[in-house]
Amino acid sequence: MMRLVAKLIVGISLVLAASCARSDWIDRTLVTEDVTGFWSGSTEGPPSRPEIQLELQQRGAKVTGVLKLPASGFAVATGVPVEGSVAGDVFSFKDARGAYSGELTINGDELTGRILGPFGPRKASLRRETAASQTDSSKR
Repeated sequence: MMRLVAKLIVGISLVLAASCARSDWIDRTLVTEDVTGFWSGSTEGPPSRPEIQLELQQRGAKVTGVLKLPASGFAVATGVPVEGSVAGDVFSFKDARGAYSGELTINGDELTGRILGPFGPRKASLRRETAASQTDSSKR
């Protein structure tokens, strides 16, 4: 009887250890996209289509960066630090104050989805800029 209990405990331990190793493997494989880079685009909704920019750095599934927003009224355009993650083809982020968050689908050099800010949810569409397009835009 004691041998049966010991074998059962060993068997359960092996199953639990295998399941832990498998979930780590699955977590690593969920990061199939890289959002590192400079993204620019716009959001839809009243009163206008404000231009937005994201400057992102990705390490594994974790993403950090800055959401740059246009100036409003007399305010100067500022950058809001954001943190997020990539799971599969979805990039999710939020800022520390909770004023902005988003969930965007990654499709190569395009991000599309929704960004939630002080004016409510807005559809967003951004494109990753290449080094050549960043150089071209700086000449303008």
